[in-house]
Amino acid sequence: MEHTDVRGWVRMYESAWRSPGTDKLAGVFTEDVRYLASPWADPVEGLAAVAEFWDDERDGPDEEFTMSSEVVAVDGRTAVVRAQVDYVDTGERWRDLWVLRFADDGRCSHFEEWPIAPEQDDGH
Repeated sequence: MEHTDVRGWVRMYESAWRSPGTDKLAGVFTEDVRYLASPWADPVEGLAAVAEFWDDERDGPDEEFTMSSEVVAVDGRTAVVRAQVDYVDTGERWRDLWVLRFADDGRCSHFEEWPIAPEQDDGH
């Protein structure tokens, strides 16, 4: 994987989140994907389970938000991405780090999110 490949994957991820249903997930994640919504969460395993998780977590494809991202590092098939998501209706803001591992075909086989919100205690 190169930085441009990871940036392309992030665009597909965002497009899938903004799309009705979960049909686009098959182009983003492998069938046997392991998806962690936080480093301490129990993993969601398999594409069907991730589709169900996404349906439960998002308000729908009309959910209004802005997203920006930066590829921080790429080492072989592993990448780290910094993302910021701002939800228009709720005012929620998230800054995330994603640790991603990719299969040979460029789909993500392991997704680990480190979500951080402004109201969280940051250790100070």
